[in-house]
Amino acid sequence: MAAGAIPATKLAYFDNMWAVQATATLLSHLETEDGRRALILDSTIFHPQGGGQPADTGFISGAASGFKFVVEDARLKDGLVYHYGSFENPQDDCVSIAKEGEEVSLYINPQRRDLNSRLHSAGHLLDICIRKMGLSHLEPGKGYHFSDGPFVEYKGIIPPDLLQIKSKELEKEANALILAGGKVSAPVLSYNEAAECCGGVLPSYIPTDSAPRIVKLGEHPGCPCGGTHVADIADIRNLTADAPHTNGMP
Repeated sequence: MAAGAIPATKLAYFDNMWAVQATATLLSHLETEDGRRALILDSTIFHPQGGGQPADTGFISGAASGFKFVVEDARLKDGLVYHYGSFENPQDDCVSIAKEGEEVSLYINPQRRDLNSRLHSAGHLLDICIRKMGLSHLEPGKGYHFSDGPFVEYKGIIPPDLLQIKSKELEKEANALILAGGKVSAPVLSYNEAAECCGGVLPSYIPTDSAPRIVKLGEHPGCPCGGTHVADIADIRNLTADAPHTNGMP
């Protein structure tokens, strides 16, 4: 089936962020312009890379045709999630073996999902701590929730002589919240409900006619987010804050 004729992929992890196994229907298998093999399903629990969070990995198998497709990457484009990877131990032409319309099983690498979710939730926890510490003048920007050096960028000024002090205070505040714990949820809400959940206002990039997905950590104000998160703040386990950098100065 041509990609242009395929209905948008249902993001099943919106319904359950903690599912690591599921079933779906195979809609298409194709070779993309960059030469990679991809599967497109009617729904997926694989989180595609985006929002500062890396993609889930794992595999997709079809019992009827007997194929196993190792998922190495996932990306969302024009409403479709492309599961990139390769067939394991291909025999003859596995592309013809995988049948469009058949039910397939999805298996996510649980260790990677857990780490990605912890890192992403930790980024949102930093936002909460920034506000609680009276640093709301700092404007959050890019979030990078990869394991090779996660960070959240903030636009604003902290005097250089206070950077180390504020870093330690931030770490102490974050770990206190982790110790206290609190349920994490990410419902899809109407625009007005979402604004109320986020403290009365939403970022300007959220369309007023949309239904945003809002991640909420405990009783703290929420934030628009399309990623996966831990079930409880305590599941972040711990947070170590490095001294912030400003204008290239440590």
